[in-house]
Amino acid sequence: MQTLIKFLENTGFSGLYDDPRYLVMIIIGIIFVALAIMKDYEPLLLVPIGFGIIVGNIPPVAGMSLSVNDRLAEIRVVVDEKTGEPLLDENDEPVTAVHWVGSVLAYLYMGVSQGIYPPLIFLGIGAMTDFSTMLSNPKLVLLGAAAQFGVFATLLGALFLGFTPDQAAAIGIIGGADGPTAIFLATKLAPELLGAIAISAYSYMALVPVIQPPVMYLLTSKEERLIRMKAPRHVSRREKIIFPVVAFLICALIAPGAIVLLGMLFFGNLLKECTVTDRLAQTARTSFIDIVTILLGFTVGASTAADKFLTPQSVMIFALGAASFVVATAAGLLFAKFMNLFLTDKINPLIGAAGVSAVPDSARVVQMVGQKEDPHNFLLMHAMAPNVAGVIGSAIAAGVLWSVLG
Repeated sequence: MQTLIKFLENTGFSGLYDDPRYLVMIIIGIIFVALAIMKDYEPLLLVPIGFGIIVGNIPPVAGMSLSVNDRLAEIRVVVDEKTGEPLLDENDEPVTAVHWVGSVLAYLYMGVSQGIYPPLIFLGIGAMTDFSTMLSNPKLVLLGAAAQFGVFATLLGALFLGFTPDQAAAIGIIGGADGPTAIFLATKLAPELLGAIAISAYSYMALVPVIQPPVMYLLTSKEERLIRMKAPRHVSRREKIIFPVVAFLICALIAPGAIVLLGMLFFGNLLKECTVTDRLAQTARTSFIDIVTILLGFTVGASTAADKFLTPQSVMIFALGAASFVVATAAGLLFAKFMNLFLTDKINPLIGAAGVSAVPDSARVVQMVGQKEDPHNFLLMHAMAPNVAGVIGSAIAAGVLWSVLG
């Protein structure tokens, strides 16, 4: 009977009974997977994250190292292999060394906690991104810049709610609608909030088709949504090759903190555009980014253990994340309307919503909303200009915040 009782105490069912928060998180994980499968909401992200949440919320068992949150390193005294006596240094102090321990998940999670996965994701994004539309109509870059207002508005909101400046900056970058950038900055400024920030950023990226349309309808008139834009001009191969080199130099000099993200982004784009490294570009934008996405999504989900994740701070971060997406979308729309006051060739304000860097989902939402008004109005290519500009803008914003606060 004692053996049976001990067995039951060491099952996950006992942990669920002792702390129902784990069950709440498991249900949330199931909802994420269901939304991805049934509603097709960013399935490449929500399926790994959702299942990771389920895996990460099996209640812990004493004495077993299974979680991504298990300690990975401990300091141990180095001993002589023959005598077993501690080794001493020149000051007769014991020599110590870092001993790595922990679960396999904890090792995989190092790619998140050490900021390794985000630059690798940017490499793949660069290899699949076409900057032609942005180069053909450079003024649309301003819409990507305007959407970054969501970052700084959220930062102020986080400060108002009592977060430290470092924490507020890490939360604010959620407004850039860029999951890898949010993770990267959180690892540098607020690692204690990494799980909540990562889940918030990726959750709202997946919900772009739900969040953005109401804001777009609210801030634009039917006449504005019907505006047709001129076809973008042809961009030469030479321009495409020169752009990643020149753009990296300019952006890195403005925000040195963003070098690793922008360096990988523009390197991936150069692989694509130079046409002599097709094999590398093909790998970067297919199998490579898929592997990193699987590892990042699953381990981020697995990091959301209920005892550490379901806190008042996490709730506030989720609320701020939702607000930041709304503010960023509104800022892009309103700035597009402002630009139209001075332009002869009007731009459709809807494309301002694509200034958030949720590539390519926000551009697809622009196309969807525009075609509801006019089935023959094709805005996707135009929307990709502020969309990819938003990727660059969010990385620059992260670099600036890190250099100022780091």
